[in-house]
Amino acid sequence: DLLRKHKTPRRPAPKKQSSNQKDPVGVYCRVRPLGVEDEECCIEVISNTTIQLHAPDGLKANRNGEFKETQYSFKKVFCIKTSQMELFQDVAKPLVDDLIHSKNGLLFTYGVTGSGKTFTMTGSPGQGGLLPRSLDMIFNSVGPYQAKRFVLKTDDKNGMEVQNQVDALLERQKRENQPTVVPKTPSRQRLDPEFADMINPEEACRADGVDEDSSYSVFVSYIEIYNNYIYDLLEEAPYDPIKPKPPQSKLLREDQNHNMYVAGCTEVEVKSTEEAFEVFWRGQKKRRIANTQLNRESSRSHSVFIIKLAQAPLDADGDNILQDKNQVNVSQLCLVDLAGSERTSRTRAEGNRLREAGNINQSLMTLRTCIEVLRENQMCGTNKMVPYRDSKVTHLFKNYFDGEGKVRMVVCVNPKADDYEETMLVMRFAEMTQEVEVARPVDRPICGLAAGRRSMLSEGGVNDGPLSVMHQLLQNLPPLPASEITDPHDDVTLPRLIEVLEKRHKIRQMMTQEYNRAGKMSMLQELDSSLVSKENLIQDQRGQLGEKDKTLHSQKTEIDRLEKKSKMLEYKIEILQKTTNIYEDDKRTLQQELESREQRLQREQTEKRRMEQRMQGMVQDTKHKWEKECERRVCAKQLEMQNKLWVKDEKLKQLKAIVTESKTPSDQRPAPDKPQRPSRERDRVPAKRSASPSPVPLLFPPLLRSHSAGGERWVDHKPSSNVELDTVMQPILGSNAIKVSAPSEKALAKCDKYMLTHQDVASDGEIQTKLIKGEVFKTRGGGQAVQFTDIETLRQELPTGPSRKRRSSEGNTAQGGDRMEGDWTDVETRCSMAVEMRAGSNLGPGYQHHGHQK
Repeated sequence: DLLRKHKTPRRPAPKKQSSNQKDPVGVYCRVRPLGVEDEECCIEVISNTTIQLHAPDGLKANRNGEFKETQYSFKKVFCIKTSQMELFQDVAKPLVDDLIHSKNGLLFTYGVTGSGKTFTMTGSPGQGGLLPRSLDMIFNSVGPYQAKRFVLKTDDKNGMEVQNQVDALLERQKRENQPTVVPKTPSRQRLDPEFADMINPEEACRADGVDEDSSYSVFVSYIEIYNNYIYDLLEEAPYDPIKPKPPQSKLLREDQNHNMYVAGCTEVEVKSTEEAFEVFWRGQKKRRIANTQLNRESSRSHSVFIIKLAQAPLDADGDNILQDKNQVNVSQLCLVDLAGSERTSRTRAEGNRLREAGNINQSLMTLRTCIEVLRENQMCGTNKMVPYRDSKVTHLFKNYFDGEGKVRMVVCVNPKADDYEETMLVMRFAEMTQEVEVARPVDRPICGLAAGRRSMLSEGGVNDGPLSVMHQLLQNLPPLPASEITDPHDDVTLPRLIEVLEKRHKIRQMMTQEYNRAGKMSMLQELDSSLVSKENLIQDQRGQLGEKDKTLHSQKTEIDRLEKKSKMLEYKIEILQKTTNIYEDDKRTLQQELESREQRLQREQTEKRRMEQRMQGMVQDTKHKWEKECERRVCAKQLEMQNKLWVKDEKLKQLKAIVTESKTPSDQRPAPDKPQRPSRERDRVPAKRSASPSPVPLLFPPLLRSHSAGGERWVDHKPSSNVELDTVMQPILGSNAIKVSAPSEKALAKCDKYMLTHQDVASDGEIQTKLIKGEVFKTRGGGQAVQFTDIETLRQELPTGPSRKRRSSEGNTAQGGDRMEGDWTDVETRCSMAVEMRAGSNLGPGYQHHGHQK
């Protein structure tokens, strides 16, 4: 077997390029339309090469006018009305021309999230992007000159293998008979969009100057760079429904010519635009996308679609490929759709989305750093090392920046004001990229054989038969006479020779005309007969096909309409399914977070109730302590005042006795009774404790306020049978308290505190009021329950002492001395008593008087 391997030709040794052998990186700008018509815009297209950025009003106010209007220039600016075809003609078509002429190219889209990069690269039905149009142009140009399948094969070392026709035929038969062993993923997939729906046939284009003396083969591969790992989107791994395995990442390697490639990457040979687009869409379905706050289908990885074109010259006969590995050239075009740079504060990314955003921004920052170092090396003459290896994106394409092909970048921008700061950073990067120059690739000669070998093969051997027949006929002409001249005065030989030659010439002309006439007549007769028979047959079949064509046309039109409708519906269903899955994941995450927060809130509420109960206990203890202290002090004060009163009574009695002795005979005077001084144990009046604290002492304000006041909302439950007492001490529940006469579930649902006012008759016949307080909390069943925590008692008391009036005159000595003594004592006692109260207070029947002796 004549199997020959070929690898990419070794790159020539680097040599110092002159200034006219370098081209700057072509940077183009495309402005997408606004999502909402009345949305604020921050970008204005000045000309076909310049745009101007306006800072939004909010940034101007916040930054004191720091941001001003800035202008940026590009190789060309495409406004919102630019079609996909116009963009392809200016940006990608020159790269496809270079690819067909054995030159490499790199085209990538750059911009923030939601700026239209994927639409620019891929497009949509009816508006095909740069990628499908590039495939269409390649096959329109080299389609007639393609080699048969498997004549050219890729190896695993970035090279090419050449097989003869027999081996290629055997391998084709082997592949056709080989059953598919890789089961498809059991999921509901939508129909892939066809290439016919992407580009109109009128927009097809082809390259000029295609080498007809060569055979071509097209290979495509599709990879993505996710979290700085490379994955093959065309790899068909066995699917295990029980324990699915994650995709394996690929490694970057360097071939013998120092070109970077992805080791083990699947390269598929395609023979038509439709087949290539089908392969692309098969890998596109595996690409990672996610829903963020800025884009419903945000690309979470960098995708790289590689088109590799192998060009092999024909041999000298023009019928087979030249079996020489040194004469095969391989060129490739890389179409890169970079993931958008984003700020996590705007996308609100968490978890995996946050890690993806960090890796995307890191890889884009590495690309920017490499561009900055290249620019500095070229402008300042330095020789700093470019950090290509810091990211897989820059490491894979480092050969292009070293002079292996043209580099072009399409900067996609969104003119809305929210993206102003990110857009300004993108503009600065694009402006810096235009200053980097890349070495111009050198033309690669194919071979030294003569041109036009394929056309010679198709035209050779047509006139061989008639020429041989004419030669035989010419042999039958009359022979020439002897033409030897011996005498200079011979006048016979030359005229005779001339005569014979003229006869031969006439005969030859006649024979030629006759032969041509006979050949043409016979040929025309054969052609006429064959044409008549064929026309009759065609007429018969044309009549039959006409009717079938009408039926098929109507059926095909209906089928196409239904297929397009079905594709659109399937596409919408898949988008909705993905969105639903994303929302369900977000819902589960939020539910888990809500449950954790509810548990934490319950723990905090339990701790709060525990602290409240503890504080209530401390308040009650302090309250009882100070009540006892107040009672002790009151008792001591009362005893002291009684002692002073006893002393005054003794003095008054002695004075009374003296006055009486002066008026009464000595024998009639009764023996004076010696008053007894009150003792602490006998005369001490036991203090009567009230269920409710006394409001009189200023040192101890009403405790009802401390129990009821606060930021809580109360339910004031007063039965309709209660009696209004109009006492001074009333519980303060706030203005937002809900008053009810019967228990109400709606009122409990709106409040977190509950107080029940209950009245009954005490043992002394007076009305006793109890304030029963509790906390309202929710139950697991969705209702409300009340837990009682405190009871306060208010009692009504009436004064029991006799009514005393002050004497208004000094007379009336006729009244008894006892009454005089009692009235005097009562007046003195009453004068020495005072009631301590707040100014402006209204004493009610429930007010308990506390007297303090002066």
